[in-house]
Order: sequence, then C-alpha cells, then structure tokens
Amino acid sequence: MAILPIARMGQPVLKRRADEVPDPTAPEIRTLVADMFETMLAVNGAGIAAPQVFVPKRVVIFTVPASRSTGDEYDQPQEVMAIVNPVIEPLTEETEPGWEGCLSVPGLRGTVPRFKKVRYRGYGLDGELIERVASGWHARVVQHEFDHLDGILYPQRMTDLTSLGYVEELEAAARGTPEAAILAAED
Repeated sequence: MAILPIARMGQPVLKRRADEVPDPTAPEIRTLVADMFETMLAVNGAGIAAPQVFVPKRVVIFTVPASRSTGDEYDQPQEVMAIVNPVIEPLTEETEPGWEGCLSVPGLRGTVPRFKKVRYRGYGLDGELIERVASGWHARVVQHEFDHLDGILYPQRMTDLTSLGYVEELEAAARGTPEAAILAAED
C-alpha cells in the first residue's frame, strides 16, 4: 500500500468525468482502494475519490464517523466503504446547507446545499451490488465524493460564495460558537 499524491483544484483529472470500471473485482481496483484508504487516513479525510489521486476511474471510499452521524435511520455510523461505478438519486427536492471542505481544495471551507435524502448504488470490491438510502451527513459525504466522479468540486455547488473562506479565518470569526468545531472538523 502507498500514500498517493492528491490532485488539487485546477488539475485536469478533477475536471472530467471519470471512466467506468469494467470489473470492480479486478486486482488493480483492490490495490487502488487500499492506496486510497492509506492516503485518506494519512490526511485525516472522511472520503476520497479516485480522481483525487490522479486516477480517472469511478471509485470512491468514505466513512461516516459516529461523531458526524445524526443517528437518524439513514445516517448511522459507517465503516469505510468502497463503491465502484456509483450512481445517486435524490429522494427529495429538499436541500440543506452545510459546511464542506475538500482534500483537493486544501485550507478552504464553504457552505454547500445538498439534497437531504438520497439513494445510491454501486458495486463493492466483491462485485456485489450495494444499495443504500442516506440522509444527514451520510448523504452529504456521498454527494460530495460522487461529484468528484463527474468533475465537480464543492465550490461549483455553492450558491453563496460569501461563505467560502480559509479555515483559520472562519474559525476565528466563529470562535466560541458551535460552528467553530464544525469548521475545524470538515476535512
């Protein structure tokens, strides 16, 4: 396993639609996922998509830590999950804003509206179909990571760019409020 370099905003691999994976069970996909996992751990991330490590394939991994779960039926803690060739479907038109950061946009945070409830499906490394409904933070991380597969970074989803800022500045402005902890923990 290896820690891979992370592509930053501006890299062409982050601007294009990633390629479908013909065989989710292929050894090279298993190796890629293992390397993505090591990379995500090394930078304290909650998710990472293959294009973020310069591999234009439709592969993501993510986790839903207990500290970010709302406890809602569809927002339970989730161990690290790998999904190949995922698709997503909003289950409501309702959105909610939330702070997001990104390993490919280091040092910045912004408020991004995301669908409150989604259904996603894709394939595990064993080739089995994975299908889940997600809400809360689970829905947010899934939408964020799946966007990378279509060449979309979170600033492109923002509807109010006045919330975009450097983490240190946003934390200083929010010091003493619950929002300060949220801003610090979003990577």
